[in-house]
Amino acid sequence: MEQLTIVKIGGNVIDNSANLHRFLVDFTALPGKKILVHGGGKVATEMGISLGIEAKMVDGRRITDIETLRVVTMVYAGLINKNMVAQLQAKGCNAIGLTGADGNIIQAVKRPVVTIDYGFVGDLDNSSIASGTLNSLLQAGLTPTLCAITHDGDGQLLNTNADTIASAVAVAMSAHYETQLVYCFEKKGVLKDVDDESSLVHEIKSSEFEGLKETGVVSGGMIPKLHNAFEAIKNGVKAVYIGQADELLQLKENNFGTRLIS
Repeated sequence: MEQLTIVKIGGNVIDNSANLHRFLVDFTALPGKKILVHGGGKVATEMGISLGIEAKMVDGRRITDIETLRVVTMVYAGLINKNMVAQLQAKGCNAIGLTGADGNIIQAVKRPVVTIDYGFVGDLDNSSIASGTLNSLLQAGLTPTLCAITHDGDGQLLNTNADTIASAVAVAMSAHYETQLVYCFEKKGVLKDVDDESSLVHEIKSSEFEGLKETGVVSGGMIPKLHNAFEAIKNGVKAVYIGQADELLQLKENNFGTRLIS
């Protein structure tokens, strides 16, 4: 099968223009077909403040009321997405910027209220991703660039976690390609000592995950990230990488960050 690389970038890249430029140069240089997934970084929060809309967070998750939804749609789907696509075009990558509503590519379900009402937040299931449509774009020589805005099929836009989108897209596209998923963040990967970049764990097998949690090597926000990664692998994704954006081209030598395998 042909290889497909799906790369998710976070705020540490988006919030810094020099970091973003360097990343997009490297992303363009990646061989083969690829998809880019991005969130919004601090820009949405700053835009909201300028409009008198304060960000509401619970356990690091954004509460998306109607005013916040308007802001994140403007920022994620507009300002950030189109700026990124324009920069990719300048670098020779024929990107197409999309929300989940475009082409019905990602249809989500509004998160039900249990103990917390997250507002207009979308959750995904096995049928959320229109992999055939994404494949048609790839076959046409385009590079889909997906923001964290989805829709519910009834006319309502929803804010959906970009990590979740990247994982769901990778699983869905594994029916068409040998798919690898790459999460770019501020560290070199999973570190034995979070303060020592030289303590990188180069490879983790699913059977080793529980032991690493027990010893504290994997803790905090890295636990759900790795859990989701291994779920993606279990559902058809060949490998998941977690590493630093400015080392992206090391993927060519299979030497990027931490590689998660079955």
